[in-house]
Amino acid sequence: MFKTILFIGLGGAIGSILRYLTSVMVTKYWANQFPLATFITNVLGCFIIGLFIGLLEKYNLANSSLKWFLITGFCGGYTTFSTFGFENYSLFNSNNSSLAFIYIAMSILIGLFAVWLGLFVSK
Repeated sequence: MFKTILFIGLGGAIGSILRYLTSVMVTKYWANQFPLATFITNVLGCFIIGLFIGLLEKYNLANSSLKWFLITGFCGGYTTFSTFGFENYSLFNSNNSSLAFIYIAMSILIGLFAVWLGLFVSK
């Protein structure tokens, strides 16, 4: 169990750092009300989780420590649906309901497509 916790923690630390760097890079080039950094992180995270799951299954590693490191740790540390929820709350509170609904719909639809694409690419 300690080994599993260690793999999750290491993966989560790396994912969290990359999440921060994604945010820094996007906000450096994009200043707008639309939360593009979180949107990109969520879509990219969906693609990556699909890719990792597909590859782990393809190479019979779905029950390995690599799964804890990549899926639970890295992807869990990288994706940001708690931030997503808060940003939508803020958009609704600032009377930007239309933008909130667009953000929600795009995140869900493109995120689901990205998971499928990741699975497809891994095969």
